[in-house]
Amino acid sequence: MRAPVLALAALAVAACGTAPKAPPAKPAYYADDGPPESVPVDTAAIPDAVPRDEPYHRYANRPYTVFGRSYAPVVNDDPMRERGLASWYGRKFHGQKTSSGEVYDMFAMTAAHKTLPIPSYAKVTSVANGRSVVVRVNDRGPFHDGRVIDLSYAAAAKLGIANPGSGLVDVERVFARDATRLAAAAAAPAAPAPPATVVTPLASAALPTPQAAEIATPLLATGPSGLYLQLGAFSSAENAEAFRDRMARELTWLNEPIQVAAAASLHRVRLGPYKTREEAQAIAEKIRATLDFAPVITPANR
Repeated sequence: MRAPVLALAALAVAACGTAPKAPPAKPAYYADDGPPESVPVDTAAIPDAVPRDEPYHRYANRPYTVFGRSYAPVVNDDPMRERGLASWYGRKFHGQKTSSGEVYDMFAMTAAHKTLPIPSYAKVTSVANGRSVVVRVNDRGPFHDGRVIDLSYAAAAKLGIANPGSGLVDVERVFARDATRLAAAAAAPAAPAPPATVVTPLASAALPTPQAAEIATPLLATGPSGLYLQLGAFSSAENAEAFRDRMARELTWLNEPIQVAAAASLHRVRLGPYKTREEAQAIAEKIRATLDFAPVITPANR
């Protein structure tokens, strides 16, 4: 169902992150996956995840590449909303490790997202029936166009999309400060469960086709402020340009220009500026993994 996170050799990639297969042609859930043989719990009674403040995972938030496309996970506390198809993953991945290293439990209220921080929390609302769940993001994916989140089987069942296999949803990032509001909303009368349906192919499911929802992840600061990653400093402009060209050849995953900035008789080869130290550090660690040396994080005035 999923692709390994190619740029993160240190990251445990399983569950939603195992080797990809061709997109399924028939069932709306993946052809080699599916619901459990038996459901040992009442999924409707499984409580939602409760948002709390947790430190971001040291490795699972590094930039990565899947299917030739690069992603830069968010490492801030900015709000986020998006709309798109939610899918789910089940028994094939049950008991395997997620991108966070945690074991995937299809009966827990968890989810996979391409760029939300690991861990973080999201409220997912079915557009079709208005039902909502709160999930904890601990995995990466889905990597099919138009799909914005992969839910656990339990979360999908509570939303009424386990049988059809997918459904149009609104995704809102939520925080510990929202816990009281979310608990009050969960205590309100729930929308009636939709009637059971036969698993249907995506092609024939009565769902609108949304535009592929992507999270804008503006790593670079727009003004002169921010932080830079200094790759090297040279007294010779020619040596600095040669080093920049070498870095451009070796950092093939890099989607931003490498600059040469001259100041105080030095020619600094650098990247940036980045808005936060966390974002600069995420890129710095990937460069270290690629080149076996770590760039120096410097302020804009140096």
